[in-house]
Order: sequence, then structure tokens, then C-alpha cells
Amino acid sequence: MLTKKQLDLLDYINKRIQRDGVPPSFDEMKEALDLRSKSGIHRLITALEERGFIRRLAHRARALEIVKLPESLGGAPAHGFTPRVIEGDRPEAGQPANARPVEVHALELPVMGRIAAGVPIEAINHVSHNVAVPGAMVSGQGNHYALEVKGDSMIEAGINDGDIVVIRETSTADNGDIVVALVEDQEATLKRFFRRGGAIALEAANPAYETRVLPDDKVKVQGRLVGLIRSY
Repeated sequence: MLTKKQLDLLDYINKRIQRDGVPPSFDEMKEALDLRSKSGIHRLITALEERGFIRRLAHRARALEIVKLPESLGGAPAHGFTPRVIEGDRPEAGQPANARPVEVHALELPVMGRIAAGVPIEAINHVSHNVAVPGAMVSGQGNHYALEVKGDSMIEAGINDGDIVVIRETSTADNGDIVVALVEDQEATLKRFFRRGGAIALEAANPAYETRVLPDDKVKVQGRLVGLIRSY
């Protein structure tokens, strides 16, 4: 997920390459995004490169290459977490009368309160109720639990306010994973995880929210997203 400035810059670079065959200069990018200095462009370029959208080519002038585009700019759908849709039990029209029901294995998980997909809220530390989830969703190793989502910062990852997310307990994560992160042992939030040297970036999936960058000793991964349940 990109911030609005990152998305604007990627769109501008792509259009210039399509039009001129070469990317714009840093001065042109600075003016196009109405930034005061080229240092802001350097930071945006670095962020785009870290996320795999562009590549800097050595020993070439204006050495930028578009690697991929997000869906909002016409790119292919991103790989990674996609909400699983669970079909209900209403028979389809024209279903044969002798059709046999399919047994679905389900497990009950504790719902450990609410998790902020927005500004972090208090740490999750109690069970509010249980929820039934398909067994296939929790087939991996480790313990699992569920959380109710509060907020809209992960909507572009398919996670809405009021959804129930299924979490596999773990203390580690790979770049791009959606995790439950405990911030300064006090606040819990649901965000994409990126490691940047000695810091951790917690990135929203909504351009209205800025990425939070914190020292790595201030962030503890509590679990990784493996599934989602939505009621209509």
C-alpha cells in the first residue's frame, strides 16, 4: 500500500516514461509534487524502491525503471492477503433434489476484543466471546485467535470496520505481512509490517493514514493475519 504522495509520484514517473521514453528529473518531480526540496523526492523514491514498484539503475542518467504498478494505476492485482469468501448454505436455483450436503469442519476461536485499523488502541488482553471459523483457515501450526476490526485504515487490503480477522500467533513477520503490532507495550494495531534497518514501519492500506515508523524495540509482533470473516 502506498501513501498519496508515493502514489502521485509513481503515477507521474510512469506517465513521463510513457510519453517521453525517459523518467523525469528530480527537479521536475519536485515541482510536479509541489515539494520544497529534492530530499523529499529521495525519500519517496526510496520508499517506492523498497516496495518493489521502481528500480534504480546504476551508471545511467535519470536511472529509474517502473517494475510494477498498483491496481489503482492499472497494474495487476497484488499478491498477498485476499479475504476468503465463505459461501452460505442457501441452495442454488435448480439444485438437484438428491444433492447431499457437504460437511464443513469448523472450530471456535476466542475473540480477544477489538483491534484498531486506524489509530492504535489499548492492547488486547481479554476474551469477549467466541466465533466459529472454517477449519481450513486455521490449518497451519501455532495458536490462533480472532479480533474485531475497528476503523478503516486497512480498507484497500479488503479489511473493513466490523470485520473479524483471524490471527495466527507469532512474534516474527516478513515485509508486507499484515500483523497485530503491539506499540510500546500499550497499544495494539493492525497494519502491514516493514523492517527498515533498525526501525519498523507500520503501514496502512488507506492513503488517508500516514505510515508510522518506530524504533524496532518499540514494536512487538503479536500475530499475523491468516483469514477474515464478514457478516452482512
